[in-house]
Amino acid sequence: MSLPYFLGCPSWNDAAWRGSLYPSGLPATGFLSHYCSVFNTVEGNTTLYAWPSAQKIERWATLMPEGFRFCAKLPREISQASNLHEVSELILAFRSLLAPLGQRVAPFWLQLPASFGPARLGELAYLIETLNRPLAVEVRHTDFFAKGEEERALNRLLLERGVERICMDTRALFSCQSRDPALLHAQSKKPRLPVRPAAFSESPQLRFVGHPELEANDRFLAPWLEKVAGWIESGKRPHVYLHTPDNRLAPDLAMRFHDRLAVRLPGLPPLAAPALQSESQLSLLEDEG
Repeated sequence: MSLPYFLGCPSWNDAAWRGSLYPSGLPATGFLSHYCSVFNTVEGNTTLYAWPSAQKIERWATLMPEGFRFCAKLPREISQASNLHEVSELILAFRSLLAPLGQRVAPFWLQLPASFGPARLGELAYLIETLNRPLAVEVRHTDFFAKGEEERALNRLLLERGVERICMDTRALFSCQSRDPALLHAQSKKPRLPVRPAAFSESPQLRFVGHPELEANDRFLAPWLEKVAGWIESGKRPHVYLHTPDNRLAPDLAMRFHDRLAVRLPGLPPLAAPALQSESQLSLLEDEG
């Protein structure tokens, strides 16, 4: 698939997508290859919580196409460390672990906690130098959204180093007043911060956390369609990741975004339709797993 931007979901390993993105009988071992046939990038949420084995990385390398992008999140032992100067060995070990994926890991993602404030920007500069790989950073401390010197200092650091500032847009999520447990859980976990569209490199990064009703997202997506189209027209290749509260409809929202972007950008290639294997092919996949 040759798209002028990267489009994906928070993960690929979601059994709830059987019957929509994946065939109903597809074993979990077939999820990644199916996912890669439709989308060309994925958030690496899994690496935030657990280090994958070397064997798993090797398997991913055989299944992810060369042009695919896996935005691996630095493990929380790194991102939530009390001092980033003290985790250099972990940073290098994680970089080495993912080396078999080559250029597919571009950029790495650093998701910093709300406790990481302006006084620690020197630590962030140290991590950038230590990792020495394409990187995107998500910040959550309120001072980085106050339009003051603290935010300007962050932006200068990232711009000078060619590091992206990940933009998370949760407005659609928080526009919903439902008491649904999945929604309430998502609202309790996701930050409610001002939106900061940024393009500090050739690969701007957007995380859009949507409303559980697909059509309710359209008014929130509309400005992003224009922004992403503008980035593409200027020669950038943005990354766009779509979430829903429990992510059951994340692939549907991603496809909805692409369909609407195609209206703004005539000639945009369509996404490949999910391939539905025969029962015999599914049996073979299960045997291989």
